[in-house]
Amino acid sequence: MAGSTFGTFYKVTTWGESHGPAIGAVIDGCPAGLPLTAEDIQSFLDRRRPGQNKYASSRKERDQAQILSGVFEGHTTGTPISIMINNVDQNPHDYEQIKDCYRPGHADYTFDAKYGFRDYRGGGRSSGRETIGRVAAGAVASRILAKLGIEITAFTRSIGDITVPDSACRYEQICQNALYMPGNDYAEKASAYLEKCIKESDSAGGIVECRVTGLPAGIGEPVFCKLDAALAGAVMSIGAVKGVEIGDGFGAAASTGSSNNDSFRMKDGKPTKETNRSGGILGGISDGSPLILRAAVKPTPSISLEQKTVTRDGRNTAISITGRHDPVIVPRAVVVVESMAAVTLVDLLMQNMSSRLESITKFYKRH
Repeated sequence: MAGSTFGTFYKVTTWGESHGPAIGAVIDGCPAGLPLTAEDIQSFLDRRRPGQNKYASSRKERDQAQILSGVFEGHTTGTPISIMINNVDQNPHDYEQIKDCYRPGHADYTFDAKYGFRDYRGGGRSSGRETIGRVAAGAVASRILAKLGIEITAFTRSIGDITVPDSACRYEQICQNALYMPGNDYAEKASAYLEKCIKESDSAGGIVECRVTGLPAGIGEPVFCKLDAALAGAVMSIGAVKGVEIGDGFGAAASTGSSNNDSFRMKDGKPTKETNRSGGILGGISDGSPLILRAAVKPTPSISLEQKTVTRDGRNTAISITGRHDPVIVPRAVVVVESMAAVTLVDLLMQNMSSRLESITKFYKRH
């Protein structure tokens, strides 16, 4: 299978299946000397771990990170970092009754059409559990970004039609509620909406927002590897994400040039934008203002309402999906979006080191 590796300089390969013995990631390109422990990775994994509340799958997994290589005496060695997380609560028998059916909203049909074979145990590589490897790699990438003074804040902007407006955002409240919303009052409203969905055997979608501060101007390539294009590709590779926007995003289509453009003024001796409708990116390159990205996450496709489908041998049928599934993916996807943004930024920061001759000569003359 191609396509399990992401990145050029900071390269991440994820491996494993939802109901296999283990799942994990291999990171190649992490510089030597970065302080790193399993606990640093665990804090990220805990944010996407199932079974934490009634809005997450009841699957009981500790998701305990084990660093198998690339770290010695608490620091990275510059060699590949292999991270493994054991699966301890597999219930593949939950899928026996629907193993010959294509589940609506899942990759069952397309995976079968491509390979002529599929792992029906929770979707195999197509399962949301694959994102564990991404989060582990994002935890390491975030440690690198922190050394550069770059900080990522991700949160649930909306669930269903419950949206936290800019004026009501309280970022200190993100971790105070189960939905990772920057506003406990809005989290209560979203919880009531989710209770209704659960009662009706249905699910909900929403939007994850990711804000990056401290990113210097000049990151990203101006043609095929634009910063926004790289971020969009990274975030769109998350299975449940159906759309990505930067800054005003789709709202810019209904705007005018005079209202959409960000005016420049000099401040503290350097050009500064008066507004940030571009979301921190101009011409595919960071402009030094906060980077703002949003990801649209679809409703969980595994619902217990009866749905029409077909079998592998071509019969029309209907299924009702049972087992352990999230009524909403969004809260657990917050750290996944954050992690893919971190991995992308580290990769492009490393790439940017060779954009000027003076940077190369300064580095090697010092040595």
